[in-house]
Amino acid sequence: MFTVKSMDMNTNQLKRQEKIFCVAPMMEWTDRHCRYLHRLLTRHARLYTEMVTAEAVLRGDRARLIGFDPFEHPVALQLGGAEPARLAEASRIAEDFGYDEINLNIGCPSDRVQSRRFGACLMREPALVAKCAAAMREAVSIPVTVKCRLGVDEQDPEQSLRALIAASVSEGVSTFIVHARKAWLKGLSPKENRDVPPLDHDFVHRVKHGNPNLTIILNGGIATLDDAARHLDFVDGVMMGRAAYQSPAILAGADTRFFAGPERDLDEVVEAYVVYVERRLGDGVRLNAMTRHMLGLFNGRPGARLFRRHLSEHATRAGAHVGVLRAALAHVSLQALSVAA
Repeated sequence: MFTVKSMDMNTNQLKRQEKIFCVAPMMEWTDRHCRYLHRLLTRHARLYTEMVTAEAVLRGDRARLIGFDPFEHPVALQLGGAEPARLAEASRIAEDFGYDEINLNIGCPSDRVQSRRFGACLMREPALVAKCAAAMREAVSIPVTVKCRLGVDEQDPEQSLRALIAASVSEGVSTFIVHARKAWLKGLSPKENRDVPPLDHDFVHRVKHGNPNLTIILNGGIATLDDAARHLDFVDGVMMGRAAYQSPAILAGADTRFFAGPERDLDEVVEAYVVYVERRLGDGVRLNAMTRHMLGLFNGRPGARLFRRHLSEHATRAGAHVGVLRAALAHVSLQALSVAA
């Protein structure tokens, strides 16, 4: 297994902690409303935005694209791009917004991203990734991290990941989030790229073993907190993706499991989120934009199906208000009471 020479530690390195547990950046999922709900469920896990391109940050509505509630801390912005100067400027803006970390996306396999020469296709250009990371690090005082794949298409992970890590480390990057599968840019959709290429968790474990001075966070196929705990015997951190989104209540146990904190009470979480929903409705946010992140919250509990159905049928309607959410929640509590009786 390859090794990489150590670098000087500085203020642009993530602070070491005994356990690192994160919720993955997921396009069209981990928006600010999703992250608020997740923060209610876990006070310590690191949250990530959806990928935002550097160009969007520079040219677009920044408040809408990268605005967040201070309650979300610690929260990282994931940037996409391949032009060092543009990424550096976007990173400065993100730091001014108050983000705790900037993460460079070297893992997205979509055709749209490929056509603009960033995301997973940059696994073939480690020198460019290093230049991007160097410019970003020079621009900000917060950590700059890299999220990548094992490789793409015909690449040998032993070579592709070696090259990417070595080049990035030479520019001071010390934290890598590794999605433990290759991306197939030819012939597979982004959705298929989340499942079809085989996972190789052991390979990422070996990467950490060979690079003790780096922070290696494992992503891909982590479905339970037990899964996460097992991997933490071999790597510095884990990043949970779809499981955390599709059944968010799983996050309620993360603080106890990894941060010696109390387990979150789901009823208290729900009440706090209702208050948030009511406040944001007053800002003009649509009800469905917030309640869609709750659909899996009661998976496995009595009344969950009725809860989902009520929101699906009513939360999307024009003028839908917080009463729709309370009515949906009544299906869960009333059903639970009837079962208990």
